[in-house]
Amino acid sequence: MLLTIATTHRPATDLGFLLHKNPERAQAFDLPFGKAHVFYPEATEERCEAALLLDVDPVALVRGGGRRGLLADYVTDRPYVASSFMSVAIARVFGSALGGRSKERPELAATPLPLEATVAALPCRGGEAVVRRIFEPLGYCVRVDPAAAERVASALTQPDDGEPNRYRNLSLQATLPLANLLAHLYVLIPVLDNDKHYWVGDAEVEKLLARGGDWLAAHPERDFIARRYLKRKPTLAAEALRRLGDESGAEGHEEASAGIERKQALERPAHLNDQRMEAVAGALRDAGAVRVLDLGCGEGRLIKALLAERQFQRIVGVDASPRTLEIAARRLKLARSPAAEQERVALLHGALTYRDRRLEGFDAAAVVEVIEHLPPGRLRAFEQALFRFAQPKTVVVTTPNREYNALFPGLENGRLRHPDHRFEWTRVEFAAWAGRVADAWGFTVAFHGVGEADAEHGAPTQMAVFRRCA
Repeated sequence: MLLTIATTHRPATDLGFLLHKNPERAQAFDLPFGKAHVFYPEATEERCEAALLLDVDPVALVRGGGRRGLLADYVTDRPYVASSFMSVAIARVFGSALGGRSKERPELAATPLPLEATVAALPCRGGEAVVRRIFEPLGYCVRVDPAAAERVASALTQPDDGEPNRYRNLSLQATLPLANLLAHLYVLIPVLDNDKHYWVGDAEVEKLLARGGDWLAAHPERDFIARRYLKRKPTLAAEALRRLGDESGAEGHEEASAGIERKQALERPAHLNDQRMEAVAGALRDAGAVRVLDLGCGEGRLIKALLAERQFQRIVGVDASPRTLEIAARRLKLARSPAAEQERVALLHGALTYRDRRLEGFDAAAVVEVIEHLPPGRLRAFEQALFRFAQPKTVVVTTPNREYNALFPGLENGRLRHPDHRFEWTRVEFAAWAGRVADAWGFTVAFHGVGEADAEHGAPTQMAVFRRCA
């Protein structure tokens, strides 16, 4: 079984520092089920490719008391296809990279890089559709080679599972930190195979949370992934989902609410929140939008404003917090609204940093006071998910103007308006970011201030309106 990872980052040979494996020599590692070999088919300044090749000994597995211990295991696809063996090898051989650690290049370990991964002969129960369902929301450009099914099928004795042609060669492309790519592969390869070579117990819940905690909670296929990873053991899956969502969600929602209250207290005298909603609704109205996304919709304040205008015939709110979406549904009184009004609104659980096909085909998207909550390292993923994949014709983004913070009474010098803000940009910083995004994805951008502007510090909120070039 073979996994390759390549990059065109300059210098591309930095991949060796991240993987802690020297591109100039091949290395071999003993594993409980065979050997892992690491080598570099290509290692230049322009492109570097690392390969992880597993040599699994099926006879040793059976003689050593393998999972099934049957004579039939001597004739099996396990030594030749990507499976949970590959996940174990990733953790053992690339453990530092999987953990996001690099002694020589610590800053590079957290940097999004242009990466391409290929997995040969991947068993895909459910076919290409399942592959796309679980990888595309993570921002990958996915290529699947169906012809691999015939080639692998001719070389292997097929398992008697009613799905004889389930093998695919998989290629993934994305710009993200290497640790993220390895974590996705570690979790999702056995999910696609829908099998594991070892006993699945409580320890597997901890592994899933350790490798998926940062991205799985907001994945639209979270439940499906958890069930398959835990081999359809309902009690284990329920525990994992509880810890991914509900338990941390209550505490997180309380902290977010406290932060919102503090920010509102600062901005309330100027009625800034009302002015933001009016400005964003006006920009959407001027764009002629009919189908609108509210990304990071929170408790539905913008949705409520848009519902008052008949121009907006379809409004979809998206938020990473299921608890917040429940509050939004109650505040909007969706359950008691007429059927026609209910059809205008949908509330979806999802994250802004993952590709989500449900968000494609809209006229406009609003991102109101949201981007400052994203870790800076995830901004590129957000940009791709929205501007590359969802591709609305108009995007309206608002964010605090950090320069104006000096005018808020009681806000200490250098302190941000909300405890969950990862950053707050000056007008120059916001313009630089928005200009780069517009140039990268084929948009024009115009800037507006929201709220009463100060001669020196500008307006309290800054707004960018992106319009896709024809």
